Amino acid sequence: MPERVVVATANRGKLAEIRSALAFTGWEFVTAADLGADPLDVEETGDTFAANARLKAHAYHERFGLPALADDSGLQVDALDGAPGVYSSRYAGPAATDADNNARLLSELESVPSGRRTARFRSVVVLVDAGGAETLAEGACEGAIGFEARGAGGFGYDPLFLPVATPGRTMAELEMAEKNAISHRGAALRALAGALRDRGW
Repeated sequence: MPERVVVATANRGKLAEIRSALAFTGWEFVTAADLGADPLDVEETGDTFAANARLKAHAYHERFGLPALADDSGLQVDALDGAPGVYSSRYAGPAATDADNNARLLSELESVPSGRRTARFRSVVVLVDAGGAETLAEGACEGAIGFEARGAGGFGYDPLFLPVATPGRTMAELEMAEKNAISHRGAALRALAGALRDRGW
């Protein structure tokens, strides 16, 4: 069983969520910074979340010689044929801010009525073990896109996303514990934990 796993993120909040979901005895989750290095700039050229998560996990595994964990996630809007999808973080351009992306999304959905604004957050996590073998898991959070941003929490599209599980509140209006309980990444991590336990980890 690995003693140290490098996580392909510089986001300490994401790291804390991973540590909580994958609390296996003897595991220590670290970032590139914890190892005295800069985060890797992995070009996300895949056309699916799984492909991009694999690219990042394998890049970190090869660079640091450790088991590596990566995720890729984004928003899929049914009225936009699944967009922004893998381009969620750069929907309004390569240097887009969260506000830029949210503004573009609202513009694209301007004429779409409430009943047709269904969407979901989707996440895929990939663990590459010491021998280079992959374990993949995914999760989703169903909901809809609101007509205006609400809430001060979260990030990305959270202020516009209304989860089915919390009627009337956006993801950005939830407490962290509530968000983690229903989030796409939380679901993917729980699925990964189950898969690893089934393998005796």
